[in-house]
Amino acid sequence: MEVEVLKSGGIVCMSSDTVYGLFARALDKEAVLRLYNIKGRDEEKPFIILLSELDQLDEFDVKTVSKRAEKFIEKYTPGPVTFIIETDSVDFEYLTRGGGTLAFRIPDEQSLKKIIKQIGPLVAPSANPQGLRTAETIKEAQEYFGDAVDLYSDGGKRTGEPSTIVDLTKEVPVVVRQGRIKIDL
Repeated sequence: MEVEVLKSGGIVCMSSDTVYGLFARALDKEAVLRLYNIKGRDEEKPFIILLSELDQLDEFDVKTVSKRAEKFIEKYTPGPVTFIIETDSVDFEYLTRGGGTLAFRIPDEQSLKKIIKQIGPLVAPSANPQGLRTAETIKEAQEYFGDAVDLYSDGGKRTGEPSTIVDLTKEVPVVVRQGRIKIDL
């Protein structure tokens, strides 16, 4: 059911390998813009993009990353670590939000990876309006978003931490947010 809704440009609330999230196809500009409206998210704050495998980076015209960054990515994927890299493409301004970078993560959850393999990369912000805590249950998500979300998929109570975010655009990686995986650089 999730696959059909996402393919048609819909928004799905479901659990990821970290917390409940709101999902839309990353390469569907209209769905991504709709998701910004639903979340009430700061227009300059990009979403994390979930991939099923590193080869999907090619779809986003990313710049070549350093050998050090490649080793970092290999060490921490799949899992709850997000990596920020640069892109040259103006086609993805709706994703970069003017910053020239994109944030990617390969989840460790097999059912989620299977969905991504079927329909392509997904944007996946946490299931909460900006400034409020992330929904831990589908009921809480429904209270936040009501009919604005096309499908709610109950994965039980989720109390996980968000992903750790690491900026790989510099020669030396920089931890932007510590999440479930603690990284000391």
